[in-house]
Amino acid sequence: MKSQLPKVLHPLAGQPLLNHVINTARSLNPERIIVVYGHGGEQVPDAITGDDLVWVKQTEQLGTGHAVAQAMPEVDAAATVLVLYGDVPLTRQETLMELVGYSADDFGLLTVHLDDPGGYGRIVRNKKAQVTHIVEHKDATVEEHRITEVNTGILATNAGRLRGWLEKLNNDNAQSEYYLTDVIAMAVADGVKIKTCHPDSEMEVLGVNSRAQLAMLERQYQRQQAEALMAQGVTVIDPARLDIRGEVNIASDVILDVNVVLVGRVSIAEGAYIGPGCVIKDSRIAEGVQMQPMCVIEQARIGADARIGPFARLRPGADLSANTHVGNFVEIKNSKVGEASKINHLSYIGDSDVGARVNIGAGVITCNYDGAYKHRTTIGNDVFVGSDCQLVAPVEVGDGATLGAGTTLTRNAPAGDLTLSRSKQKTVQGWKRPVKKSS
Repeated sequence: MKSQLPKVLHPLAGQPLLNHVINTARSLNPERIIVVYGHGGEQVPDAITGDDLVWVKQTEQLGTGHAVAQAMPEVDAAATVLVLYGDVPLTRQETLMELVGYSADDFGLLTVHLDDPGGYGRIVRNKKAQVTHIVEHKDATVEEHRITEVNTGILATNAGRLRGWLEKLNNDNAQSEYYLTDVIAMAVADGVKIKTCHPDSEMEVLGVNSRAQLAMLERQYQRQQAEALMAQGVTVIDPARLDIRGEVNIASDVILDVNVVLVGRVSIAEGAYIGPGCVIKDSRIAEGVQMQPMCVIEQARIGADARIGPFARLRPGADLSANTHVGNFVEIKNSKVGEASKINHLSYIGDSDVGARVNIGAGVITCNYDGAYKHRTTIGNDVFVGSDCQLVAPVEVGDGATLGAGTTLTRNAPAGDLTLSRSKQKTVQGWKRPVKKSS
């Protein structure tokens, strides 16, 4: 990876590779999850959290068999052991459930057929098509190199048996490592049947060893997410240009235009349209919302049939009611906006409570910060705020009030009246604009 960051912490769909593996393991309801990490990899347990995780340090990297052996003191002899890999993020729960099902009395092994098996350990079978052993690529003969069925490394078997086989491993091979694959031949010698199953796609078992491979798996993952949404009735304009980096709940007849990015927990209700280039994080979008291009939404709620953007930013705590309009270059933070209110142009609304049917003109700012503390602005129903007003919080505007354009409001504005603050306009006759002197 050519990186200071441990490989398993590189992100896929917004979370570390290892998190994907752990989450899949959790879906199987295991008694415990043991994570073996290498020397110098202290960043890994610091970055990945979970009370259900047992961390075991492998101080010397002596091969996969040695790594699994480090975990065995944490495993009950009667348990079933499922071995997964922190850099293989896309293995499906269904595939692993089938594999674990094979391990009750036998040995479950996940294999895959590849057109180009180079670099992988080959599955060697006898004339009865029974697995006899696995040979690593560097140790394989010319004939064994022609085998296209390869080992994924993912296996499930009885812990007590596995512990005994691991104790017999040696490193008499081309890499001087303790190969986990050698336990296959030991199992066969002990009369244990090797049962193999295969993933639906080779993408399930591909690991990450470079940034190019990481990018390839990212696009594969995103394509799967897009196809799942389309199968549920969501329109994805271009499945190759959608990024989902969290848990999304998207209803039917939603349209996701190109280059939409969904992060964290995002809920989008029926009939909403999300325009090109929008980024939505940890937010709830109600039915019928029309979101124009290039909006950034974070920890916000948008009510039914609202119209947002283009180029709007809703920051944490923005709570918009139904039929609201928030237009271009408007920023809203920690504020409630009542039904049918409009903030259409170049305004900042922060730490405010805005009533229903309010019209806020261009360039309006709620001045909520005094340099030390935040203060709230309260705007009643049916208020008209003219362009280029500054509302210096804490301040209240009564129902039906009108603020004249250019007003700097420092005291409460009474309901139903016009409030304005402007200096007297004057014209200086005979004034000349400065001009540059000719050289």
